[in-house]
Amino acid sequence: MPPTGLADSMIALAREAGEAIMRVYATDFKTQAKDDASPVTEADLAADRVIVAGLERAFPDIPIVTEERSESHDVAAAGDRFFLVDPLDGTREFVRRGGDFTVNIALIENGVPTRGVVFAPALDRLFWTADDGTAWLRDGNVAPRAMRVAIPDNTALNVVASKSHRDAATDEYIARYAVADFKSAGSSLKFCLLAAGEADLYPRLGRTMEWDTAAGHAVLRAAGGMVDDWDGGPLAYGKAGFENPFFIAYSDGVTLQAPG
Repeated sequence: MPPTGLADSMIALAREAGEAIMRVYATDFKTQAKDDASPVTEADLAADRVIVAGLERAFPDIPIVTEERSESHDVAAAGDRFFLVDPLDGTREFVRRGGDFTVNIALIENGVPTRGVVFAPALDRLFWTADDGTAWLRDGNVAPRAMRVAIPDNTALNVVASKSHRDAATDEYIARYAVADFKSAGSSLKFCLLAAGEADLYPRLGRTMEWDTAAGHAVLRAAGGMVDDWDGGPLAYGKAGFENPFFIAYSDGVTLQAPG
């Protein structure tokens, strides 16, 4: 039976892209450098082809912005409602044969990520926002479960940060909190750990692009979490150049420490 709704379509495409990624993962693939020196592989490009073709078939009236197609990086052309895609987030993890890489598909409406799918094919973890706006997780063949952020204990927070991009500034900011446990995770899984109640706080003091964060942000938002930019407002999408400022993702109830 074909997908019947937006969430079903996005999930089906994320899984199909994940299969394409894992086929490349099983080979002796080569890595190239993009203009910004970040790595790209045939897996990135194969997943991109799957997702773009599928979205164009199912939703021909909705523009698509994807990391791998520079011609799509036009804020004016995207308008107020567009898909935002990172076909393989965490390419460095992929190249190192780590499991923390993901497929990310999001729908942006008036600057807000309203729908998102994050699929980690090597881990077989799927996170998504349903068409009713709720957040869900499926681990392997286990039945899906609804997600809600944890109620944090500000005297013993669970913090997650980047595997590949953690730095001294991030550590300095985290040190302002009472931390009970610290986790490292790659790609957009950091947002999803918050959504699943497995972490309370994720600060990012480094460069990211909107396609890096949109799908995970949508999932976290649906689970009751928040993502603020460094100035304290909600992290918005459709910005010039699609580049994000520093931000803090957190569970409702975390007492935020002032940045800077």
